[in-house]
Amino acid sequence: MGYPLSKIAAVVGGELFGDPEYMVSSLGSLEHANADQLSFLSNPKLSSVLASSEAGAVLLRNESDVDLVRNAIVVRNPYLAFARASELFVVKEQGWEASIHPSAIIHDSVVLGKGVVVAPNVTISAHAKIGDGCIIGAGSFIGENVVLGQQTRLAANVTLYDRVRIGSRCIFHSGVVIGADGFGFAPNAGEWVKIHQLGSVQIGNNVEIGANTTIDCGAIHDTLIGNGVKIDNLVQIAHNVVIGDNSAIAGCVGIAGSSVVGKNCTIAGGAGLAGHITLADNVHITAMSLVTRSLDTPGSYSSGTAIDSTPKWRKSAARLRRIESMAAHISKLEKQVNTLLTKG
Repeated sequence: MGYPLSKIAAVVGGELFGDPEYMVSSLGSLEHANADQLSFLSNPKLSSVLASSEAGAVLLRNESDVDLVRNAIVVRNPYLAFARASELFVVKEQGWEASIHPSAIIHDSVVLGKGVVVAPNVTISAHAKIGDGCIIGAGSFIGENVVLGQQTRLAANVTLYDRVRIGSRCIFHSGVVIGADGFGFAPNAGEWVKIHQLGSVQIGNNVEIGANTTIDCGAIHDTLIGNGVKIDNLVQIAHNVVIGDNSAIAGCVGIAGSSVVGKNCTIAGGAGLAGHITLADNVHITAMSLVTRSLDTPGSYSSGTAIDSTPKWRKSAARLRRIESMAAHISKLEKQVNTLLTKG
């Protein structure tokens, strides 16, 4: 499978420099691409690699770099163009014609749309509604009264609890669990009394969720995931969390209950959000940060200390433990200085 450069240029909306009939068979990184692959340059730090790259064609931002490569497509945003071109090279799975495997268990009350694929060992419970063109991967479980929008795809072994509602054109990877009970318990004489979780989860359109990510149902009201949200692998989203449209959450993030993440936010890997806080739209949290208060101003936020050699880190940690006494000492010195200045 391959495409002429003219086809790729049309897809990405770029200006072609070189042979329009040059065939591209696949995509490759700038360092490792070969003569029949397309690559891209979006990071100026890699400009030195451009002249030595073997790529048959490169997506570029600057027309001045065209002479350094065999063929080029100049676009405003090479990374975005690469993303759009990647769809051309997706290897289509075989055997996804509309079908229901005989091993699937589907309740008589389920409503299946047109062109639905139900793989082996799927269970679809009572009163579920599956939209046109959905693909339900092997071993997946769909609870009662679940709604799936059109062309949503569940990979193998996805679990959707009762009453979960999911929009159109979503992709859920293997091991995703949507709608499990939130972590709610009331202490009583040294024991924990379960708070039964009565809400569910609502997920918008064009949402993609990575492998083994979990989103808990609401305690009373639903947990809400907006349109266009992208969530990586191994993310935990607790009960009654709200994620705004087009926000992106990287792997191993944990978001505690009833927190609200605004629109167009990014949360980098390993970050944690305390419960009952709110992030404004366009807030960006860097990796491994701990967010313990609401952030009402757009921008980038970080916490913690940068990595260092262990001896230096231990010294810095020791100083941090003394910071309160140091602050008190500085305050005392300031008062003494002010007194002297006043007398003078």
